[in-house]
Amino acid sequence: EDEQVVAEIMGRRFFPDFITYKAWEGFHFAGHEIRITEATDCYGAVVWPSALVLCYFLETNSKQCNLVDKNVIEIGAGTGLVSIVASLLGAFVTATDLPELLGNLQHNVLQNTKQKCKHQPCVKELSWGIDLEKNFPRSSCHFDYIMAADVVYHHPFLDELLLTFDHLCKDDTVILWAMKFRLTNENQFVERFQTLFDLEMISNFPSLNIALYKAMRKDRMKA
Repeated sequence: EDEQVVAEIMGRRFFPDFITYKAWEGFHFAGHEIRITEATDCYGAVVWPSALVLCYFLETNSKQCNLVDKNVIEIGAGTGLVSIVASLLGAFVTATDLPELLGNLQHNVLQNTKQKCKHQPCVKELSWGIDLEKNFPRSSCHFDYIMAADVVYHHPFLDELLLTFDHLCKDDTVILWAMKFRLTNENQFVERFQTLFDLEMISNFPSLNIALYKAMRKDRMKA
């Protein structure tokens, strides 16, 4: 079953028939052909399989996870594929990443959503752990969903990532997080994440070494 679903997920990807001056990949999601411009010299500007897993879940579970008119933020949006698919499915999306990635992110989001979505998504800078209250005030920012694909990797900002999840997540916010397990750091982060959030694995793809999680705040019932 894993191999069959993985084959279907990966089958959503297609490649150009001819070489262009910009590297791009194509994907079929939410009834649209999506073209993503990439930069192969930057981790944040490449589409990773975890993003495809999350997009596939959003499309095939649109009744269970109805995004129409929902407020969604994607952290570590990278090329913007997840944000684009969420937008095409009816959500109001804020796609965020580091300042050096925003140009390519904005290009991909605009190219694939203009005049195609109920709500035009926005692109915004978010450096994990920095100026969170200033840029995303708790009093006025309420997200129904936080989405993340492959945000945990071998980097020194895992404390800031956890702080960012904590800041953006209200008691009724749902986190959808797809992750590829590569190093022990990932396992340690999951353990720390579970001190703040109830974590449920909703899909698992051993052949890709990717798991898809749903999470909510631990203290939501008390609130």
